Amino acid sequence: MCDERCSRCTASTPTTPGTDVDTTNPSPGPAADTAADTAPDVDTAASEATVPAPVRQSPDPGYPRHWEADVVASDGGIVHLRPILPEDAPALLRFHEHLSERTRYLRFFGPYPRIPPRDLVRFTTVDHRSRVAFICLLGDEIIAVGRYEGLPGGAQGEGPHSAEVAFVARDEHQGRGLGSILLEHLAAAARENGLRRFEAEVLVENQQMVRVFRQAGYQVSRAFAEGVLHLEFDIDPTERSLAVRDSREQRAEARSVHNVLHPTSVAVIGASTDPSKIGHAVLANLLRGNFTGPVYPVNPDARSVRGVRAYPSVTDIPDEVDLAVIAVPASNIDEVMDSCLAKGVKALVVVSAGFADAGEGGTVAERRLVSEARAHGMRVVGPNALGVANTDPEVRLNATLAPDVPGLGRVGFFSQSGALGIAILAAAKERGLGLSTFVSAGNRADLSGNDLLQYWQTDPATDVVLLYLETFGNPRKFARLARRLARTKPVVLVKSGRHSAPTPALAATATPVDDVNLRALFEQSGVIRVETLAQLFDVALLLAYQPLPAGPRIAVVGNSTALGLLVEDALLDEEMEPAGKAVDVGVTSTPEEFAAAAAAAVGEEGVDGLIAVFVPPVATPGAAYARALREAVADSGKPVAAVFLAAEGVPAELAVAGPGGGPGRGSVPSFSSPERAAAALARVSRYARWRSRPVGEFVRPQGVDAERARALVHRLGAERTHPVADEEAVELLGCYGIAVVDFRRVEGVEQAVAAAEELGYPLAVKAAAERWRHRTDQVGVRLDIVTAEGVRRAHDDFLALTGSEELYVQRMAPKGVSCVLEIVDDPTFGSLLSFGLAGMATELLGDRAFRVVPVSDQDAAALVRAPRAAPLLAGYGGTEPTRLEALEDLVLRVGALAEDLPEIRSLVLEPVLASADGAAVVGARVVLGPPPQRADSGPRRLR
Repeated sequence: MCDERCSRCTASTPTTPGTDVDTTNPSPGPAADTAADTAPDVDTAASEATVPAPVRQSPDPGYPRHWEADVVASDGGIVHLRPILPEDAPALLRFHEHLSERTRYLRFFGPYPRIPPRDLVRFTTVDHRSRVAFICLLGDEIIAVGRYEGLPGGAQGEGPHSAEVAFVARDEHQGRGLGSILLEHLAAAARENGLRRFEAEVLVENQQMVRVFRQAGYQVSRAFAEGVLHLEFDIDPTERSLAVRDSREQRAEARSVHNVLHPTSVAVIGASTDPSKIGHAVLANLLRGNFTGPVYPVNPDARSVRGVRAYPSVTDIPDEVDLAVIAVPASNIDEVMDSCLAKGVKALVVVSAGFADAGEGGTVAERRLVSEARAHGMRVVGPNALGVANTDPEVRLNATLAPDVPGLGRVGFFSQSGALGIAILAAAKERGLGLSTFVSAGNRADLSGNDLLQYWQTDPATDVVLLYLETFGNPRKFARLARRLARTKPVVLVKSGRHSAPTPALAATATPVDDVNLRALFEQSGVIRVETLAQLFDVALLLAYQPLPAGPRIAVVGNSTALGLLVEDALLDEEMEPAGKAVDVGVTSTPEEFAAAAAAAVGEEGVDGLIAVFVPPVATPGAAYARALREAVADSGKPVAAVFLAAEGVPAELAVAGPGGGPGRGSVPSFSSPERAAAALARVSRYARWRSRPVGEFVRPQGVDAERARALVHRLGAERTHPVADEEAVELLGCYGIAVVDFRRVEGVEQAVAAAEELGYPLAVKAAAERWRHRTDQVGVRLDIVTAEGVRRAHDDFLALTGSEELYVQRMAPKGVSCVLEIVDDPTFGSLLSFGLAGMATELLGDRAFRVVPVSDQDAAALVRAPRAAPLLAGYGGTEPTRLEALEDLVLRVGALAEDLPEIRSLVLEPVLASADGAAVVGARVVLGPPPQRADSGPRRLR
């Protein structure tokens, strides 16, 4: 049934009129053992003779092409998944013949040695609705099959609500998680087709299959009869099923990166004898770095390269090849790919240029390269990549164009740019920053920064993650992965192209992201964003070698009063707190006096870190001062940054020897200016503060009826973008426990007075058109009306102002601070929540805070406190504080609505009056439309 073994075929159960009954696969029992043997036309030759030769045709118009996916298996290899087609019949026959007798028995409840022609047609002909089948392919061979078949039970005129599910994998591919992958994609297809439940029958002895269902995260019910377990479970995603999916995705994608960074053998295709060629450079760097495995140059015109025997083709190499570095012209890539596919290479690093970086024709070639590689289970780094490196002494891999890489360290580095890669590696080495692994992805056609985040999350050799990005391929996934990783390992990122479009090479795989939304993403995810590469290394040095600060209070010690004042100013500019006045030990102090002052300052209670400033006096070397400082603060447990005005990075005198001979934990980084030291400490302090907060919980507010809301949205329609009427908006919000202060929309003075009597005084009367209601001068609003005469006067005023007799009559809400809470449609993230205080000044200053959906309880608390005007909600200036927890609850409810109903393209709650009594929603506007495509939703798939 799956990669851990299988159960009964789903095609056996349906007996609805108009479908063929599968007589070879009856219900479990003795008949199952004989049906396959007695079925007509089971001769293999006859069966194959009835199947026409495969001719790949364009799928019919109903073919769900969006179900196709490349997926990472649990061993890190790639499989291609797609719906089955009739022309897959010969491949399905071969697949069945390769199954062992044991696997067939567990799958079909009987021997079933061959597939008869009638069954073959049935297995390969599906309607993609009530009958769905997926195949997993490696090259042109089927390695796993999964299917579901709808069961009777829906109301008349409706399709089925449940289906029977089954899957099976070839024996040699069992244990790769293919069953779990198929179950995810089948469940997603079933939900798309309106199904809500899966059933399966499994032999009791097939405990591995039972675990597949139980470990998928669904609530599975079981019934036992005659040696068969009948399993049933709802397929709507649950918190646990999503957590299981993400955990499996992390392990699989981390494994695929591990395969790239831990090869046991490397082939350099295009290894040239000409030292000016990139193929020669890669080979030389591999040999110079003392890679621990064999290196095979591939060059059809040379017997050896750099004294190492060369092979005409990768297929001529007698041993297995894990990693191939390709350094041939783009025009020769097809021939090289064929040989790599034939050899079974596990991963490719393509340093060659001339693909998407060369224009439209190169983009087509790049897509073909990745498609073919994935179809044969390989991952690709590049094209146009600098390469990959791993400093682990057990690997010592330098498959890059950089002649020298930094020493062993605990920092992982991903660079999207190949051109900057060599400069980045040189800068890291010059500053004394050791690396664990390095990947430069170039055009990032396949392997991306998200994959590296998955790998570094569980990599024991990496403590700090650095990213240089030009674009995002899947920003929603990045937000999810970075948020999870940053809880245990700091993530520092520099993003270029903030004011310009991406290069043509990256545009095809890039998603445009507004910089305001990016700031919200980074703040929410705990990512430390810097603006320049210099700042990136400044922060990285502190994180790599010093502990995190417990707070913002920083002591300053130095031998110059002027420099001490500069440090204090820099700390205040960064919203840090100088811990008292800077200590000046004087220019004549000895190294011991300087070190003692530093130790005393950093040891004081209430001090969270130290900046030590040293200006070498004339003819006084600073080396002794540096050594004394390092020894004095070694056990402080607090971060220390030095400003030795002639040193940058980690000079030898400030270094503590690490495992590889380079700087290790406890080394004190030095900065060339007080401002850079203060800025680095401030960024690290803000990260430490984020990390110290409780991990947010994605709580589901009480009183949410998502099913009723979905039914309402379906009834209103979202095929086109349109505003929702007031009554439907109130009903929709009510499904999420959001009450709008009671109102009536009326026409004419008599209806207005009648509505006022019904609602009760005091009242607000408002003009119907938005242009009048939301003006800052409130010309279209009359508040605190307590008589019918007041209603009439308001009607007359608005009639003269607007020329319309339409009005809103609404009960007065408790007076409070006016706020605006919105769902903002973002093409990158799908939906963002925006919160701010209402008013012209707020709008002019853009004082809005944003959070990416979904939002946790901690996100909600941070959102309502994030605007610069937020102190007004907490009693600023002696006013009565508002109930912030009521605003937080409202944010959670709107967040749940945005996550459940992507058809809501815009929601504006304005005004929301926050007071000591709570948060009263006075106005609401809702716009429905076609939901955006969320790249990070649904079952696992590669970009």
